[in-house]
Amino acid sequence: MTQFTSHTIDSAPEAARPIFEGVRSAFGFVPNLQSYMAEAPELLAGYTALWDLFSKSTLTAHEQQVVYLTANFENECHYCMAGHTTLAKMQKMEAGVIEALRAGTPLPDARLEALHRFTTLVVRNRGWVDAADVDAFIAAGFTKRNVLEVVLGVATKVMSNYTNHLVHTPLDAFMKGNEWSKPVAAAL
Repeated sequence: MTQFTSHTIDSAPEAARPIFEGVRSAFGFVPNLQSYMAEAPELLAGYTALWDLFSKSTLTAHEQQVVYLTANFENECHYCMAGHTTLAKMQKMEAGVIEALRAGTPLPDARLEALHRFTTLVVRNRGWVDAADVDAFIAAGFTKRNVLEVVLGVATKVMSNYTNHLVHTPLDAFMKGNEWSKPVAAAL
């Protein structure tokens, strides 16, 4: 089996080093995901740019976590599910919402459930979402801009989820206690 390198600032390709510095400045350390992404500095740069852009979207911080956790669930990403569970808790997201996102069950908040459902459809159907489902999302209080911002969030997670699947990224210490495996009988 091919082994990928978890890079440090010293072993990373030259083009990845300034990005590492920015990540370390933002998080206080370089997460394992980015240490593996550094093998392809363009991937690391793209992921970092999309992460930053999605954080500036009109979706709230909790809504962004709903998009991220939903995509992680659908893509069965153990690393990102643990990481975003930790981030959601740090943002003081309601425990029942986090638990439902991790279980693949309806969320207790109607607005967030509409976002969860729409994001699930975007991921499962690779963007081929029925017009009625788009209309239902907008009727729940979201906008056409939000429809497209969900695409941005999902694209961000495709980069990280797929990287984690390919390189088998180990969890970081900060994720301890938030390990995750997809439930067998998860329902939307």
